[in-house]
This record gives sequence, structure tokens and C-alpha cells, in this order.
Amino acid sequence: MATNEVPPQLLRAMPVLQVADVRASVEFYTQKLGFGSHGFWGDGPDFYIVQRGAVTIALDRGQDGSVPLNQYWAAYVYVADADDLCAEFKAKGVEIVRGPEDTEYGCRDFDVRDHDGHLIAFGEDLNPGKGDRPGLG
Repeated sequence: MATNEVPPQLLRAMPVLQVADVRASVEFYTQKLGFGSHGFWGDGPDFYIVQRGAVTIALDRGQDGSVPLNQYWAAYVYVADADDLCAEFKAKGVEIVRGPEDTEYGCRDFDVRDHDGHLIAFGEDLNPGKGDRPGLG
């Protein structure tokens, strides 16, 4: 690519989480975390996409029944107000694993554990507009 060419634009990302039971996971994401639904795929069902705002997460049934977990976060979701969102989740009985708390990387965030054990972080950038890398100051 020549130095004056603009690289192709990346628009958004969608974490794909392996789950044991797609229906149970969809219920957690829609009822507890406020995501909307987009329909089931497959006979199991095998796959489902949930969305809240511009954030989408795919739930994919593990074919062998296993659910591999990340070392820590399976996804990090940037939000406008971490405290308000945390209060919403607490009111719905969501397990808050950590926070909300201010971090050394410039976010105020908290962690929840989903139906399958995946840890999802929700974080507010404390220095918006400061650089092009949210949360990194």
C-alpha cells in the first residue's frame, strides 16, 4: 500500500463466546444485561447474536459441550456511564465480580460473569477525546 493511501476501515467487532446452552445464555443477555435478540440459527439452536446499542455479541454452542474460558475477560465493552450501568445490572440480580472502580489504564469499569462463566467488562473511558485509543489515556 502506498503511503498516501487510506487503509480499509474497520467498522466494529463482535466477540463470539462459546456457550453450553444457547437458549439459557440468550436469556441471561436479554433479561439481565438488556441486550436485544436477533434470532436463533441451527437446530440446537447453535448460534445467536444479541445486541445493545452498537455492541453485538455472538453466542455459539460448543459442539462438544465444553465452554472454554479466557484467562480473564472474554469481552470489554465501552459504555457512557459505568456507575449507572452497574446499578441497572445489580437491580436485575447480575453478579458484579469487581468494581466499578477507576483503573490505571484510564477507565472506570466493572466485571460481570455471564451464565457460562465468561467474564465481561463494562468500562467508561475517563479521558474521552485524549488520543485515539480509549482507555489507554
